[in-house]
Formats: sequence, structure tokens, C-alpha cells
Amino acid sequence: QVQLVESGGGLVQAGGSLRLSCAASGRTFSSYAVAWFRQAPGKEREFVAARSGGGNTYYSASVKGRFTISRDNAENTVYLQMNSLKPEDTAVYYCAARYATYSTFSEHFDYWGHGTQVSVSS
Repeated sequence: QVQLVESGGGLVQAGGSLRLSCAASGRTFSSYAVAWFRQAPGKEREFVAARSGGGNTYYSASVKGRFTISRDNAENTVYLQMNSLKPEDTAVYYCAARYATYSTFSEHFDYWGHGTQVSVSS
């Protein structure tokens, strides 16, 4: 079992930055593929970014060039650095993990955090 806890959300003005953290506990995390998803009110959960156990990264078109996913295996923590934030980035952001290759599909992930709210004002 892996437990995930997100933090770092908040309210920021458009153009600003936030860094989300996802702390994992329960198992050594380094071999897991990890990802961030988000869900805005009235919308389905969507893929944001993923990082394979081998270190490859993948981004949705809407965040590529603005967001960066990284991990600190020693600290069992995954980060999402978000720059140049836009109002359309407003959502609850979820961290997810799976003991397999990376995926961009939420249904492929076994472990989820409870989410952290990100709000971007115009």
C-alpha cells in the first residue's frame, strides 16, 4: 500500500507560480510511475503530467512548457512546479501512483491522494 498526501495549493494571481508536493508513505516509491491529474468544477478529471520510474516525463498540451514534474526519491516526494498560471488552471489537483509503466489514464492508477485546491484569479 502507498499513501499519498498533496500539499501546496492555494490562491494565486494569473501569471504567478505554485509548487505542489505529494508525499508518499508506505513503500519505497522510486520504482512507481507517478502523475498529476486535475479536476475543475463540472468537468472530468484530466491528465496533467507524469513521470516514469525511469525518469521520463510527459505533459498535457495545455501545460507543456509551464509545468514541471519532478521527484525526490530520497524524500519519497513528487513535485509539480506550476509557472505562468492561468485562470483555466483552477482545479483540484491530485497525485497518483502505479507500480508499472507510466500512463496518462486515470483508471490505470492504483493510488491517489485526496487532492489540493489551486485557484488562479484573473
